[in-house]
Amino acid sequence: MENGKLSEIGSNNIPLPICIIDENGKVIEKATRIGEVFLYDEIEGADILALTGISYEQLKEAADKEENIIFNSSEKKFEIAVAALKENSKQLILYFIDVTDLEKVKDAYRKEENVICIVQIDNYDELVNSTAEDDRALVVSKIDKCVRAWGQTLQASVTRYKQAMYLVLIERDTFEQQERSRFPILDEVREIETEIDFPITLSLGFGLGGSTPSERDHYAVEAMDLALARGGDQAVVKEGEKISFYGGKTQTVEKGNKGKSRIIGHALMRLIDNSKNVIIMGHANPDMDAFGAALGIYRLARPRNKNTFILINEYNDALTAIYRLVEETGEYEIIKNSRALKITDEETLVVVVDTHRPSITECPEILTMAGNIAVIDHHRKGEEFIKNPTLAYTEPYASSASELVAEILQYTIDRRDLARLEAEALLAGIMVDTNRFSVKAGVRTFEAAAWLKRAGADTAEVKRFFQVNPTTFEIRAACVAAAKVDDNGFAYSICKGENENAQIINSQVADELLTVTGVKASFVAGKDEYGRTVISARSIGEFNVQIILEKMGGGGHLNTAGAQVDTTPEEAIDEIKRLLETEL
Repeated sequence: MENGKLSEIGSNNIPLPICIIDENGKVIEKATRIGEVFLYDEIEGADILALTGISYEQLKEAADKEENIIFNSSEKKFEIAVAALKENSKQLILYFIDVTDLEKVKDAYRKEENVICIVQIDNYDELVNSTAEDDRALVVSKIDKCVRAWGQTLQASVTRYKQAMYLVLIERDTFEQQERSRFPILDEVREIETEIDFPITLSLGFGLGGSTPSERDHYAVEAMDLALARGGDQAVVKEGEKISFYGGKTQTVEKGNKGKSRIIGHALMRLIDNSKNVIIMGHANPDMDAFGAALGIYRLARPRNKNTFILINEYNDALTAIYRLVEETGEYEIIKNSRALKITDEETLVVVVDTHRPSITECPEILTMAGNIAVIDHHRKGEEFIKNPTLAYTEPYASSASELVAEILQYTIDRRDLARLEAEALLAGIMVDTNRFSVKAGVRTFEAAAWLKRAGADTAEVKRFFQVNPTTFEIRAACVAAAKVDDNGFAYSICKGENENAQIINSQVADELLTVTGVKASFVAGKDEYGRTVISARSIGEFNVQIILEKMGGGGHLNTAGAQVDTTPEEAIDEIKRLLETEL
């Protein structure tokens, strides 16, 4: 071993514990103060991994990136600054900086840091209007008492600044305790007894971190926007770019007032009128809902003398029948990505239907090229959302994007102008997402369907859209037969092999499993023709399947959700079971 390296760099004048390791991670030299770090100072020849739990590779990477590594030793905490001993040398010199006191101060500050929370009573107007006049004050008083009692147990500041809204300031340490218990206030409010036919729920938006109170306030507002866009009855926590979701146990309450549909419809027409091109697209590999909604928007835009296109790159077997009928008419211009990229410019309006996630649209690139973007979607809003849309109509209460589009059309066109095929496509879209009106079908859903029926939709023709070939039927039947139901009422099944229509088959199997007595939610996984594992989840409303598949990179809403993962179907089902254990 060469001697004198530490003396050469003047280590005797540096008030820090220092050591040098070779390319094998062995300590080849140390300074006298190294005993401040380790229980003993005779560490020469020892493996740095054994001493610190940190490998040579990790230390080398830290040196290359000029980053420090945190190291805990006994009751002390150190930052390790790493550098190459000489240029192009594999030997590393480690400086141990004692940050114990600093970290204690930071922890104390962090625990005492105020977390800003916005609390909103969900569907306040519907709540008041649905309550007998003599009982309104009592119901509101019960909610107010519950919120203030919650704040008192947390030693928080609670200020009611609107009829349905509160501002709550909580210490960080107390907030973290609430987060670990998954915000029980959500359940407490839901248990308030009233005479109305829907539960009382709250939305909570938490903002924390940030360098200023103003920044935390901004996070809290964004968190609240997310909670409301996802249907309420949940807490959303935003710390910088990190977002966490809790709750969402109840079905979104349907809004009785259709005024928003009329406003959105007229706003959309103005955007169309101010555009040269209109491109309509849904999520990649579109289903009947996305296609039906796209045809509805096409009917709104094309008569206004605009270059109107529907963007679809590929479609699955479920769309074959209706897609061919659309092609045969010759009235609809359907394009692929290559054409869309050529024509999209500042005078282009892109209308996105049945999704709000840019990554899963047919062509995410045109979203950055278009002058205006409109989003029409019924899924609960997730962390990923199209940035700065000119118009956003995201209503998680709605059964489908087709329902939302049908309502918009009621206020913007004469129903006689809607082609029969378009009416049937929209009705088919509603039927798919409601499992033929059995789930998530509200009064407005049936009203939209009735309007489409009056517009010429033939239910017999719509039924033909759902016919499948014998092979698909056999695969589906085998998958249903292979299902298992656990003691908690969760059904699981795996479709064998690689199936071209995996997405359709899985969703149909998941729907079928809900007809089994005692099943409250179903999860089905299988591989598509590309070897990707596709997951479909369904619920009768007692359990939110979205929160499970959202953690696997998917999304949806309380009753219906889906995801694609890189693991095997068996591994996907195992992961779902693990996630369910954490939720129960």
